[in-house]
Amino acid sequence: MPSILFLSDLHLSPQQLRLTQCFETFCAAPARLAAEVYILGDLFDYWLGDDQLREPYYQNIARHLAGVGASGVSVFLQHGNRDFLIGERFAHEARVTLLPDPFALDLYGVRTVLTHGDLLCTNDEDYQVARRFWRTPTRIRQYLVLPYFLRRWIAWRFRRRSMKAQGKSVYQTDVNQDTVVSCLLEHEAARMIHGHTHRPDTHRFDLHGRERERIVLPDWRDSGLYLEISEAGCRVLEIDGTQF
Repeated sequence: MPSILFLSDLHLSPQQLRLTQCFETFCAAPARLAAEVYILGDLFDYWLGDDQLREPYYQNIARHLAGVGASGVSVFLQHGNRDFLIGERFAHEARVTLLPDPFALDLYGVRTVLTHGDLLCTNDEDYQVARRFWRTPTRIRQYLVLPYFLRRWIAWRFRRRSMKAQGKSVYQTDVNQDTVVSCLLEHEAARMIHGHTHRPDTHRFDLHGRERERIVLPDWRDSGLYLEISEAGCRVLEIDGTQF
């Protein structure tokens, strides 16, 4: 039976040509052999609105995703903190299905919660306040009616602010365990898969007498990495097939 693939935090942009090539290779090979593909947020380094598809680079990414869909493989996409403005036009052109965050499903008999991961970082109160402010439908509508060049400038300012925020402590930028537990219990799940923190690892812990698992996906910093889940278990692979 084909495996199911998960990836997040690619942060694709025209400046990341090597990682873009990795993504194109992923779409041409591993993705087309999978049962399903899940991208758990931050596919792009920024997304200004679906009119960003006017730019050839982003048209190219959408075409590669659409090729996966055309091959018969379902592709699912969650919003990240960098690309939460991806909308139905992009979803249609890329042939992807947008998922709510969090989203729960059964994977080979294991109830699993999928999330980008930023909702779990509740120790960073400033970020959570800003997230709630910018994610309201009213704010999103107000932003999307702005001229494209102004939205680009605003995104540039936010990226600069984000770079300055990299000095935040691990306590602030990592997940809060109580929030993780609450999410697992709410969805009656034994496993969670997320990205966002850029701290790839597998964490196992006991909860109410049952082992739970939290898998943190690798970000695409130096190479393209993805998680493969099959009946045989879980493993992290590089685009060239190298196992980690």
